[in-house]
Amino acid sequence: MPFDLAPNPARRQRGRRNYDAGRMAEDSVALHYEAQGLRIAERRWRGEGGEIDIVAEAPDTVVFIEVKQSRTFDSAAEAITPQQVSRIMAAASEYVGRYPTALSTPMRFDLALVNARGELRILEGALCT
Repeated sequence: MPFDLAPNPARRQRGRRNYDAGRMAEDSVALHYEAQGLRIAERRWRGEGGEIDIVAEAPDTVVFIEVKQSRTFDSAAEAITPQQVSRIMAAASEYVGRYPTALSTPMRFDLALVNARGELRILEGALCT
């Protein structure tokens, strides 16, 4: 008996909504950082270690930003796992390996939360281990 592996239309629609909401959240966060004077160097940068949502450059620091969007700030914050943080750190190490200063490059790891109303809460240095 063959299985129908195609997602049902409701699931496909929900997935598309979540994808679009995540992209809009990332756009909003990128605009926020640009308004603060940082240059967005990368969006959805993928290395062997994992993916980083946004990489921004300040004059003296590379900022790695994980964006979490959910109904509330609390539920968005709860969505980050220790495994994700480890992958972000590995990807960030790979990313700064391209710089002349490599791992000596000043780095910051921010968590950007976006609620259902599109409001932002930026937690600077929140992903430090």
